[in-house]
Amino acid sequence: MIFIKAKNFTADRAWGALDIANMNGVTTRLHWTDQPYKWHINDGEEVFVVLDGEVNMHYRKDNAEHVQRMSVGDIFFAAIGTEHVAHPIGEARILVIEKEGSV
Repeated sequence: MIFIKAKNFTADRAWGALDIANMNGVTTRLHWTDQPYKWHINDGEEVFVVLDGEVNMHYRKDNAEHVQRMSVGDIFFAAIGTEHVAHPIGEARILVIEKEGSV
């Protein structure tokens, strides 16, 4: 059993993570970042939850780029094939649930 104060978590690099759980090949990780990630498509579905800070989630749909501002408590679900990239606004802490080893 563990308790985690997400807003106190930091990492030594952007997108550094604390592994929380691996449940039958599905990982739950807490990320800290102050830098954008990279455009990517996950190997499976992804659940992305903003726990602290704000994030502009860029995604491609119908051959166009869209941006959705995410605040604390907001959730983004990326189905298989969803191309996306997260751009934090300052520091952000994000809970990511995805297939183990996904990009």
